[in-house]
Amino acid sequence: MPYLPTPESVAQHPVPEWFHDAKLGIFVHWGLYSVPAWAPNSGELGEIIASGEWAKWFANNPYAEWYSNTLRIDGSPTRQHHNEVYGPDFPYEAFAPLFNRATQQWNPDEWADLFAQVGARYVVLTTKHHDGFLLWPSAHPNPVIPAHQAQRDLVGELTEAVRAQGIPMALYYSGGLDWTFNDTVIRDIAALRACVPQTADYIDYANIHWRELIERYRPAILWNDIAYPKATDLSELFADYYNAVPEGLVNNRFTQEFRIDETGIVSDVHADFETPEYTTYKEIRPRKWESCRGVGASFGYNQMEGPEQYLSVEELVRSFVDIVSKNGNLLLNVGPMADGTIPPMQRERLLGLGGWLAVNGEAIYGSRPWLTAEGKTDGGIGVRYTQRDGAVYAILLDRPADNAVVIEGLAAEAGAAIHLLGHEQPLVWEQTTAGLRVALPALPDTPAYTLRLEGSVLSISYGVVG
Repeated sequence: MPYLPTPESVAQHPVPEWFHDAKLGIFVHWGLYSVPAWAPNSGELGEIIASGEWAKWFANNPYAEWYSNTLRIDGSPTRQHHNEVYGPDFPYEAFAPLFNRATQQWNPDEWADLFAQVGARYVVLTTKHHDGFLLWPSAHPNPVIPAHQAQRDLVGELTEAVRAQGIPMALYYSGGLDWTFNDTVIRDIAALRACVPQTADYIDYANIHWRELIERYRPAILWNDIAYPKATDLSELFADYYNAVPEGLVNNRFTQEFRIDETGIVSDVHADFETPEYTTYKEIRPRKWESCRGVGASFGYNQMEGPEQYLSVEELVRSFVDIVSKNGNLLLNVGPMADGTIPPMQRERLLGLGGWLAVNGEAIYGSRPWLTAEGKTDGGIGVRYTQRDGAVYAILLDRPADNAVVIEGLAAEAGAAIHLLGHEQPLVWEQTTAGLRVALPALPDTPAYTLRLEGSVLSISYGVVG
């Protein structure tokens, strides 16, 4: 149906099935900040949200993509680093020719091949981050800084390469911050609110950019960041987008009254899904959500990060499974180097996740939450549940110590069949008073193990199973 430019009409837009089914997206943060590629290692955002120490966070921001803001904070490690490496008279925008020169070496097909190999079901590229630099040749260039955009159509080239792999392409745009229009230095949450440009010229600029991106690239998602100017009729923008891309989505960061809770930005306008950052939910959410995070503590490439800051493959797989069990997707970020090289440690983690999905993907893609998300074994191993096509999947988040495992509180009727994904023969099982006891074959070395239970009604009980 055609959507009308009213809140009531756009609120009728359903979350498309492809997004429910997708589970894994790849986020890409790439821009001028990829040249210095530097930030202090000061922890993950989730820790700061929990502690509320925002002034400390902004002065020691581990997000390399925030380099331009952190650079302008007196006494910050980023300011010290910049002065030592580039000199105090080297402005941030001077990274543009270095970035444009480096991107001439980039091959978008290599990224698309990697994302397909990993098992990504959509990709989100930053078209403009908070520094205002554009990754496409806009007909509406930045009016404050001349030539503040990429020389190649990085957005268009990646869109073509990703879609050639059959993967939906989505676009990020920082509608809430643009330091070329409002250069207020952000030292705390109050300054973050004050930094959202509210002038008529910026409103026109952001709106025309979103419309240009929609017209040129037909993005699968409008992934806005931080907030959006108050004097904008978002219902009109959303209606026009949905009419052009009916299977598209908008995220919850178009908020016009800025608020943050323990999961991040809270939206006061229509959205198709929620976007907690560097954190997740503890329970199954009825509303679709997407957890976004980097492989390390930064979205943009940070040369200072090492194994201590990166998720291991085991941590990545287990976190991903937990998210999926609770009705979420994982939007996992890569931060390429300026020349488009995806750093080896990031690549290794992605391929590790892809290797696990190659065996266990049927429990993930197209699945939905079950009666409960969480359980455990008699040995204390966490279990996460999904369901798909009449089967229930119990995913063990570690390797059992014995050749049999009891999934506590789980009950199955006689005739149920249980398989270990990656193992051809059905497994022998029995019902006990403690739960479902399953005999296991020799197990491979992998972050998590998936049992498929099918052929009979299953139930979960936290009492005694008779």
